[in-house]
Amino acid sequence: MLDTISNNTALLNLMRLTSPSLPIGAFAYSQGLEFACDQEWIKDEDTALDWISGLMRNSLAYLDLPVLLRLYQAWQDHSIDNVTSWSKFLLACRESQELRDEDQYLGKALSKLLIDLKIQQAREILDKPHTTYATAFSLASVEWSVSKYDCCTGFCWAWCENQVNATIKLIPLGQTSGQRMLSALISEIPKAIEIADALDDEDIGSTAVGLGIASANHETQYSRLFRS
Repeated sequence: MLDTISNNTALLNLMRLTSPSLPIGAFAYSQGLEFACDQEWIKDEDTALDWISGLMRNSLAYLDLPVLLRLYQAWQDHSIDNVTSWSKFLLACRESQELRDEDQYLGKALSKLLIDLKIQQAREILDKPHTTYATAFSLASVEWSVSKYDCCTGFCWAWCENQVNATIKLIPLGQTSGQRMLSALISEIPKAIEIADALDDEDIGSTAVGLGIASANHETQYSRLFRS
């Protein structure tokens, strides 16, 4: 019974970490979706799902998730050097200034929140320019006894939900369309984590040309709903 309650506490903390109400401002970013919609690369539910699922299969699975796993392990090992190394690597892989700014902003915002929630290790990364969202997310997961695979699942879910919510606003689509997309994406999350978990260090990396082009153009897009 006590083990069940403990596991439920970890699950509840993961739910808090992935909640849209978490006060870090993730809702303000579209990661190139706004430009893609403006250019009609994305114009309906099918093209939106193709864009989001394609990025999860070919970008998150080969970059964000394997780095997240290594950051999780580094925090478990109390190796701030490895935390720093993988954080720098992830930030260097971002295709545009906008994507780097987003990662740094969310990383700092989440680190500040974790300090307020009495996770003192977050002080070690708060003012570091290489701190990313994954850096702070993995720290919170370790501190709250969330397993590494649940950490990855939550990270994927938060990303998918934010992308779908942005798409609903931009095209626009109805809430039912959004739920259909989320259903399809949920079925792909375990495979993305499986790919990430199998990668060696030298195989980590992804080039998302379309995302890079869309995000770079969004930086100077005349009219925008989302932050650059």
